[in-house]
Amino acid sequence: MECFAGKVAFITGAATGIGRQTAINFAAAGANVALVDTAVHVAEETAHAVERAGAKAIVLRADVTRSADVTHAVTQTVKNLGRLDYAFNNAGIAPRGRPAAELPEEEWDQTIAVNLKGVWLCVKHECAYMRDHGGGAIVNTASIMGVVGGPGLAAYSASKAGVIGLTRAVALDYANQGIRVNAVCPGGIAHTGITDRPENARDMEQLMQATPMGRLGKPADIAGTVMWLCSDGAAFVTGQSITVDGGFTVW
Repeated sequence: MECFAGKVAFITGAATGIGRQTAINFAAAGANVALVDTAVHVAEETAHAVERAGAKAIVLRADVTRSADVTHAVTQTVKNLGRLDYAFNNAGIAPRGRPAAELPEEEWDQTIAVNLKGVWLCVKHECAYMRDHGGGAIVNTASIMGVVGGPGLAAYSASKAGVIGLTRAVALDYANQGIRVNAVCPGGIAHTGITDRPENARDMEQLMQATPMGRLGKPADIAGTVMWLCSDGAAFVTGQSITVDGGFTVW
């Protein structure tokens, strides 16, 4: 594993699942971590895990749909940890699927606000800092459902496809300023705050059966990809959306 000693990672949706595992991975590689979430008490548990891995952690409460919250989180990260080198914009929601004609407008608005506007606000403030401080690497969480779509997922698929488009555009904005921007597109991932819900059990079983590798992914599968995209090994990679799905989208 590449050494990230002395660096700082900013992670939204850091309390559980993919965000939590990525925070622990960064800590194990030597980076200090800002844990950004609305579930502060759960994020504190992640902070303890980061500290056990030998790094410093701070917990910041932020609603990523609110510009003031995101600004505060980025500012406090730099104030308390001294810098901002990597960002993993991972916060998101996945409402229960329903056909487009039955989708309430408020559910559409909330999904787009968290999954797409929230990523844009984070990228906006992260890039403003990185642009003036020597660059950095950003990874956004999209989804296979932003690549292939899915029935009953109009808002979710649209939001995640939007993240892919946003990632490409922002990568071009800052390609010559030392900022790399990529996205990761998870397939079915077990043991996250969303996929462990009882009402999603049937959907996850179907995803597993449709995955050529015959299993669901683990948070560590995504965390490893995020770490690589932030590493020097991906120094010539920007504007890409890396699908991590056990072959699901190959069908």
